[in-house]
Amino acid sequence: MGIPGYGVLKARAVRGVPEHRRHTPHYQVLLDAAGTPFRVAVATRSNDRAHADLLYFHDDDFRHPFLERLVGLDDGFHPLAPTRESGALDYVRGSLVRREQMRTLPTDLAGLDNDLNEKIGALVDRARADASARVYVYGGRWGPDPHIPDQEFGFVPGNGLHDVHMNQGNPPGRHGHDNGAWQDGALLIHFPRHDRWTALFLAFQSQSWAVLDETESMAASVRDPV
Repeated sequence: MGIPGYGVLKARAVRGVPEHRRHTPHYQVLLDAAGTPFRVAVATRSNDRAHADLLYFHDDDFRHPFLERLVGLDDGFHPLAPTRESGALDYVRGSLVRREQMRTLPTDLAGLDNDLNEKIGALVDRARADASARVYVYGGRWGPDPHIPDQEFGFVPGNGLHDVHMNQGNPPGRHGHDNGAWQDGALLIHFPRHDRWTALFLAFQSQSWAVLDETESMAASVRDPV
């Protein structure tokens, strides 16, 4: 079935705050896209208590051919079809990140630079400090809802993105209907002054990376990664 409203948001970072009050917390990011506010909810813990910590990988010098098409986008949300050609992301089929590159990281932990809240917060702070930097968020959009203020930052209409993580390989159950190719979420930041990209990839421990069927596996073995 897949996640609804999939696409990429290009915007300027305004503020980031960790969320502690909910059963499955998120790091909440306020972005500004040419005057339109968006709240991005980045998951930082699973509701699977046995595997609550998320899988995390951060590449501070990320390079990939699909980045070229992002720079030319206007600020704002851009819907994407779940296909390779649209510019959508797929961790596995797009050769973005391997399972063995990722490590588990808790939501919040005593100490410095050792949990997801701190990792995401540091990225947001870097983007805020550079007026030319742009944040690119892949995920599923909600809103705009002119009747409900945003629950975190209070702006109207409520508007934002979630599912900023791998969106396939879920076991049968609560999130099984989210599974789909070419609809993975991620957070990327471009620093034009240095033409440098940083990328954050997240996944749940319960998700399987064996998502290619036999036909796709054979095709992947003979084509170049995109």
